[in-house]
Amino acid sequence: MLDEPLMRAAASSPDALALADETRSWTFAQLGARTDALARGIAGVSEPGDRIAVLAQNRGEYVECYYGIPRAGRVLVPLHPRLHEQEWRSILLRSGAAAIVGEHALLERLGDTGLPVFDLDGEAGAPYESLITDQGETGPPLGRNDENVAFLIGTSGTTGAPKLAMLTHSSFAAAVDATLAARPVADDDVLLTPFPLCHVAGYNVFVYHVRARPIVLMRQFDPLGLVQLVVRYGVTALSLAPTMIAMLLDADVDHDALARIRSIGYGASPIPATVLRSGVARWACDFSQGYGMTELSGNAVFLGPDEHRAAAAGDERLLRAAGYPAHGVELRIAEDDGEVLVRAPQVMAGYWDEPQASGATLHEGWLHTGDVGKLDDDGLLTLIDRTKDVIVTGGENVASREVEDVLHEHEAVRDVAVVGVPDGTWGERVTAVVVPWPGKHVTADDLVELARSQLAGFKAPREVVFVDELPRNATGKVLKQALRERLAHREP
Repeated sequence: MLDEPLMRAAASSPDALALADETRSWTFAQLGARTDALARGIAGVSEPGDRIAVLAQNRGEYVECYYGIPRAGRVLVPLHPRLHEQEWRSILLRSGAAAIVGEHALLERLGDTGLPVFDLDGEAGAPYESLITDQGETGPPLGRNDENVAFLIGTSGTTGAPKLAMLTHSSFAAAVDATLAARPVADDDVLLTPFPLCHVAGYNVFVYHVRARPIVLMRQFDPLGLVQLVVRYGVTALSLAPTMIAMLLDADVDHDALARIRSIGYGASPIPATVLRSGVARWACDFSQGYGMTELSGNAVFLGPDEHRAAAAGDERLLRAAGYPAHGVELRIAEDDGEVLVRAPQVMAGYWDEPQASGATLHEGWLHTGDVGKLDDDGLLTLIDRTKDVIVTGGENVASREVEDVLHEHEAVRDVAVVGVPDGTWGERVTAVVVPWPGKHVTADDLVELARSQLAGFKAPREVVFVDELPRNATGKVLKQALRERLAHREP
């Protein structure tokens, strides 16, 4: 069970630091006690198997929910705080959520849903602290097992609205084991991460707590704030997106204070060669990459410090690589289209209430990742393209189809394709290539405003390009790779 390592640490190292955010800290004893109380509080206001949504920025109480909701035999449904209100309501409806735990400002944006609300700030509805009450004997409710679904996390795909991946206690435990085997946590390590806990990247909480080591949360990435937290808590490891690493390198901060950092793990997108070389030269720490996805409950493929040092020294093969499969992870490349297939205990149980999509993605024991890649003779995985057309911008995943569906609503848009174009700051920028209807007028600002009215701001196009027609193959499919190449090689 996800909560068992926490409870062991609470018993063996009660006074050790377990968790900190920008305003508070928790020992393992405190976090364990509040987790247990929350589980009993949640059990008192819901039924076994109910889905409980959480709508908040990173904060310590979110980690209490990470443990307390599954401990109660319920399912946590994280809502990304940067999504549009309509997107939140869609996920609440599709998941059948029974209640919401959230921050007051975000709950106000969401509005009335008819669901019970527990306000983390204590300003509306029932206060969250009312769940942290003594309701009898301690200990987890009965009826749980390792195959119970613990989280429903939204994924970015090609069909528009995100699917909800069913991640179980056992799939998370397998992802933790794989990560610890590939990227060990030292006895004195302290991890800092600004990755939002609504992402599967939050599984690093479990990784560190299995080793009874603390994790420090940031509400959002800020170079100066990061350095201050590194000093305050003796942080030794960072989990960042390549975009964040680049921003940290360029920031006017005390880089000498980062000398205590021994390792930087990154994911979400490849790291540019210039950023890697600058990071190695500036901080002299280890770099490692994790390749994974929501459907894998975390990372499954890793590129370690030795490979990064070789890559920084000029090994182009390693610079482009995703890494080697972790212990217990099998990789295969589909013969027909080169898709990367994964078989491992950490694979999700399926998509919530979408049996057809589950069957297409989980076929004959293999997870079809939607990524195209190749495997070298020594097992090194290199990714070539993404069949799912997911754009990674600033560490956030954007489904191109979702943006296209919104832009198609404009009466002047005849055709549209949304792609990611390489960007030195964001990794990729969301770019809409639009074919207008003859005789009708639309501006780039019109389309950006339309997207922002229905989607999260990071999903809105940063660039709109107008063309006479889109490139298509003989069957009428838009050739997005050709579009990416054309846009990437434009004259400045």
